[in-house]
Amino acid sequence: MAEVKEQTHLQVIDKVLHEIAEDAQQRRSDNSNSRPYHAMNLIKQYKLGALQLPVAQGGKGYDIRQLFQFIVQLAEADSDVAHILRAHYGYVGQLLRENMDGQHNGLLARIAAGMIIGNAMTEISSHQVGGLVFNTKLTADEQDYRLNGVKYFSTGTLYADLVVVTASDVEEKPVAVIIPTNRSGITIEDDWDGIGQQLTGSGTTKFHDVIVSKNEVLKKLEGKTPFNAFPQLYLQAIVVGILKNIVNDSVALIQSRKRTFSFASAELPKQDPQLLQIIGELSSVSFAAQSMLLAAADTLNQANEAVQNGTIPYELSHQASLVTAQTKVIIDELALRAATKLFDVGGASATRKSAFLDRHWRNIRTLVSHNPAVYKARVIGDYEVNNKQLPIKEVYF
Repeated sequence: MAEVKEQTHLQVIDKVLHEIAEDAQQRRSDNSNSRPYHAMNLIKQYKLGALQLPVAQGGKGYDIRQLFQFIVQLAEADSDVAHILRAHYGYVGQLLRENMDGQHNGLLARIAAGMIIGNAMTEISSHQVGGLVFNTKLTADEQDYRLNGVKYFSTGTLYADLVVVTASDVEEKPVAVIIPTNRSGITIEDDWDGIGQQLTGSGTTKFHDVIVSKNEVLKKLEGKTPFNAFPQLYLQAIVVGILKNIVNDSVALIQSRKRTFSFASAELPKQDPQLLQIIGELSSVSFAAQSMLLAAADTLNQANEAVQNGTIPYELSHQASLVTAQTKVIIDELALRAATKLFDVGGASATRKSAFLDRHWRNIRTLVSHNPAVYKARVIGDYEVNNKQLPIKEVYF
């Protein structure tokens, strides 16, 4: 019976991913900038935001490796949709780790019902990403609080039902609140103008005298070990999904082309050994990147499964950060090169705007610009030579 249920779940996953991919293709074909609302409605309808929850709580009990395998598939279907859910899956994982005495059961039940969480964490005025001093303020208001401030790069919040907001409380200590996105005083602006990942809703979110009840303030656990490897490796999972798309598109290009170049090695492109070599290289890059991703995910799993009282052992969190950084350094370079090499298969006709093949490079370039690899390589080298540990900084609450 359990095997039948699992097969049904996998069939649902395949169905949803196929429909999301078709929707993305249709919007591109229509040369439309319409947002992936249909895809997000499918995610909510089929409760795919609850994959990490235990079966007893309405989920599928996915570990980090299984979740990242799904994210790769989702990114292959639509990289924007995979990116939209980054904060959601990160927060869900944190809530599960910190759910001592069932204090988050009510919130997890809402996630099990299909609700999606967005984020409002970044402030332009912050001196450092991950800093814990916020201009967004939570002030006392009789029995409740008032929230005021502006957040940027609020990826996913445009499509979310709930949003986690970082702020400074009445004592100027960092806290986080989780509130409905449709509450009075919240303005979500779709003003992200990046060259890639353009439909992720990574815009500005404003809070003006938003009422926040005391039970909507998430308590910060003192002394817990930050676990910032997850959100960083998540971006690599999206890149791996895009690499799979690059392979698919390169194969489709070479199979459909009839014309070839004057110096070509064969009359038909699909028989040209040099073009076939490029396809082989792209396929190999895709395989290598996914293998690295899953190896790193296993390390994150070990850290996540060792949690006690909401705290991950420092050594395991550090190892996860190290492996994640190493994975990023390699995947970033290989992926950008692959996105460019794709055009060697298709020639000038592949550069047509209507082909949308430039989206792969733009999306990868945007994704890997988060925490540039140059910083990762430096701290890895410092660790290898001087045994200096990597910086592990707070990301989620």
